[in-house]
Amino acid sequence: MDIQKELNKTTGFKNLALLASQVVEGFISGMHKSPFHGFSAEFAEHKIYNPGESTRHIDWKLFAKTDKLYTKRYDEETNLRCHLIIDNSPSMHFPEVSHQQLGNLNKIGYSALAAASVMNVLKKQRDAVGLSIYSDTYEYYAPEKGSDRHHNMLLDQLSAIAVNKPSGATTNTYKYLHEIAEKMKRRSLIFLFTDMFQSDVAEKELFEALRHLKYNKHDVVLFHTFDSATEIDFNFSNKPSRYTDVETGDHIDLYADNVKEVYKEAVTAYFEKLRVRCGQNRIKYMPVDIQNNFDVVLTTFLLERQLFK
Repeated sequence: MDIQKELNKTTGFKNLALLASQVVEGFISGMHKSPFHGFSAEFAEHKIYNPGESTRHIDWKLFAKTDKLYTKRYDEETNLRCHLIIDNSPSMHFPEVSHQQLGNLNKIGYSALAAASVMNVLKKQRDAVGLSIYSDTYEYYAPEKGSDRHHNMLLDQLSAIAVNKPSGATTNTYKYLHEIAEKMKRRSLIFLFTDMFQSDVAEKELFEALRHLKYNKHDVVLFHTFDSATEIDFNFSNKPSRYTDVETGDHIDLYADNVKEVYKEAVTAYFEKLRVRCGQNRIKYMPVDIQNNFDVVLTTFLLERQLFK
């Protein structure tokens, strides 16, 4: 028996491209009057045709009505380079799920599907996209390209990380962010999906790595991915339980109700601290709850794309 083949039948995404398309279509249909011109490289406005210009975009139907030559102007289609970075550390595979599907995603599944949805929009606009994945090693890197073959290759990588847990334990996010920054030679919009669990590194080193990503005028968005039910509200059964750190192996025995309020205050303060530090370093901080839909990620992408000049 091919164990890995059997695993792929029961876990992960059966069709990540289709799911991403459903997410994007649902998002678009949920918007009323869209403020995002050029979302699908759409027509923007007419302008008077000037002799010598290409006749490719002349609106001949309008010419028949007005006897004047006008051309259709489209919003820019290929001016964006986007690099997606996925934290694939063991903590990102929490909570455990038997099958990744809409309504039943863990942090890595949510991040992979969110990234695939962004790629879906990038493909519609013929923009270039790249991908980096790291855990205890720098697992994968692909530079920004826009071909169908390239997109399919990235989708395969995103599907794989939802199936296979990393073999290592602790993850030095700052180390791999520095390596990724060294590879980013041309200005890009960078999206980082991570749960920001870094017990082994000083906060200063982590933000130095994030600042490194901003070199060459990159725009950086940090999607802080978390599960609000367990990682903020601490909704666990109030019986004696052992809580184990999936990365360090450290554990503690306690009753959930005894620490719930103090825990929630500490986590909320930590989130606020991250928001302030990101603001100080001109990094866009976006908390993303996997219990919610993908509107925050897609809306942020569209707004950042409009601002990317």
